[in-house]
Amino acid sequence: MLSRRLTSVLLALLAVLLLAHPASAIKFTLPAQRYPSAKCIWDAAHVNALVIVTANVGPGQHQRVDVEIIDSSPQKNVYLHKKDINGETRLAITAHTEGEVGVCFKNYLDSDVPMHEATKTSRVIDLDVDIGADAVDYNAIANQESLSSLETEMRKLEGIVKEIVDEMDYLKRREERFQSTNVSTNVRVQNFAWFTIVALLALGAWQITHLRSFFKRKYLID
Repeated sequence: MLSRRLTSVLLALLAVLLLAHPASAIKFTLPAQRYPSAKCIWDAAHVNALVIVTANVGPGQHQRVDVEIIDSSPQKNVYLHKKDINGETRLAITAHTEGEVGVCFKNYLDSDVPMHEATKTSRVIDLDVDIGADAVDYNAIANQESLSSLETEMRKLEGIVKEIVDEMDYLKRREERFQSTNVSTNVRVQNFAWFTIVALLALGAWQITHLRSFFKRKYLID
């Protein structure tokens, strides 16, 4: 009885956590061009987070779809680049930096297609991006380690809770960094204010001294 009640509580908690975690799935149409610009879908990812990208590219003649996975760091790291993907393609990477991971697509039009038909060519892409705990295949882990259903759910909960803790740690670090920046900015503003006051006082004293000297030379004052 206790085991069933514990299982129900764990399943309810898992359902709440899964509902709270946003799913990144999108379906869009990608027009074909001779020299196409990249269409990127961005998702937040932490350092060492597992990212599973599943792209289902619809049919389309005289077109070539390339995919590239990059991040939002100043270096613009390229994790993976694959040309001419068709049907369902599954890609996996591990994020190296804190920030966002972008999945970019380009749809190239064959050179033998007339330009007046270029506006009519496109391909439909169904994209699903799983990050962190959502990207882990717990069924495979359960089969490999011979875990029971309850142990598998516990493992899922452990991964989700760890992801939430990592997110809270990241937000805490950001808050500390913003607070440090705020304190540093306030100190600089105060220093600039004091410098302005001292400079104005010094300029006023110099002007008084200069005017007294000028009036004395003109014998206007003693």
